[in-house]
Amino acid sequence: MNYKNIAQAELSLSPKMNCFIGHNGEGKTNFLDAVYFLSFCKSATNSIDSQNIRHGEEFFMLQGEYERESGDVEEIYCGLKRRQKKRFKRNKKEYQRLSEHIGLVPVVLVSPADADLILGGSEERRRFMDLVIVQYDHEYLEALVRYNKALQQRNVLLKQEDEPDEDLMCLWEDVMAQEGEKIYRKRSAYVEEFIPVFQEFYKRISQDKEQVGLNYVSHGQRGNLLEVIRRDRAKDRIMGYSLHGIHKDDLEMMLGGFPIKREGSQGQNKTCLIALKLAQFDFLRRTGSRTTPLLLLDDIFDKLDADRVEQIVRLVSSEQFGQIFVTDTNRDHLDRILEKTDKDYKLFYVENGEIRP
Repeated sequence: MNYKNIAQAELSLSPKMNCFIGHNGEGKTNFLDAVYFLSFCKSATNSIDSQNIRHGEEFFMLQGEYERESGDVEEIYCGLKRRQKKRFKRNKKEYQRLSEHIGLVPVVLVSPADADLILGGSEERRRFMDLVIVQYDHEYLEALVRYNKALQQRNVLLKQEDEPDEDLMCLWEDVMAQEGEKIYRKRSAYVEEFIPVFQEFYKRISQDKEQVGLNYVSHGQRGNLLEVIRRDRAKDRIMGYSLHGIHKDDLEMMLGGFPIKREGSQGQNKTCLIALKLAQFDFLRRTGSRTTPLLLLDDIFDKLDADRVEQIVRLVSSEQFGQIFVTDTNRDHLDRILEKTDKDYKLFYVENGEIRP
């Protein structure tokens, strides 16, 4: 209720395939974002919670009933009033910390905004790694929170006009190194296991036409992280921020041995992004809560040739995928998916924030 342009919607969904059709700007993506919000306690598109409240309203409310593979039902509720704290509940019991909820309902979103993974800065690619690992490893989430707090405090000291307190500086550097080592090890292990899964999905979608790869690059690879962070403290003072640490990590995406950012066509880039997200899905399905994630496919067929669309349709119609949400402006794409699947499905029309079967 009152989420973005959706005044009110109460939907009975298919446990398998849910297709949403409508013109751009009508509210299809907003519905998927509401599903995402109930998993991650935040929007995928706007990090300022109050800006997700419908214009002219004072609150939004989201509620979802999730049937687990065991048959148990989880009721998740989120409510936000303007100028008040966001409230999240599981089975009517309020969370003390939102981080406790992350991973309960795993979700993978594939959307046009994913283009930033290739074209954007390293921050986007770190976020891609983090979004998977936090859904199955709570220690990782806690290490990230502690590392980011220490980084922020060290940067405050670096910006001071006077020489910063040495003991305080050493304290925050110690925390950065300690938590950074944990994060580096977990990212390394994740990427190593992730690469072959990603390559297999790319191979299937492209029908083995190109070779792709990933390179994880980190200051953690340069030896003792504490020494790496401390080594250029004088330069950091001049710049006013920390130049070294795992907050500079990157994940290089390669096509035929060269950076895909330079070499890839629009279709190859799109194939790479979809393969990354399907590999993310497969990885989450096999780790953590071992719950099949929800798969949200937002307008993904644009810029792809018919053969690649066909392969994606075959993949997502297979047994390894659970509940899927697909949006498109083109009814033909959705009809092709529905023709290929013998699964249960529902089709919804979205117009001006109103969703109807």
